[in-house]
Amino acid sequence: MSFEFLLPLLSMFTLLGAVVFAYVSQQKLIDRMNDPNAPKSTLAADVPNDAKPADV
Repeated sequence: MSFEFLLPLLSMFTLLGAVVFAYVSQQKLIDRMNDPNAPKSTLAADVPNDAKPADV
């Protein structure tokens, strides 16, 4: 295989991987936003400053 064939192929797979990763991350975020039982961020106005962080 020549370099002229391999480089575009690797670029397309890298781009596809980034798009899939972004899509999955977005779906997780949307699911968490719609979950009423998800813990709130400590940056939220209605959460005390000494609360446990949501991502721990």
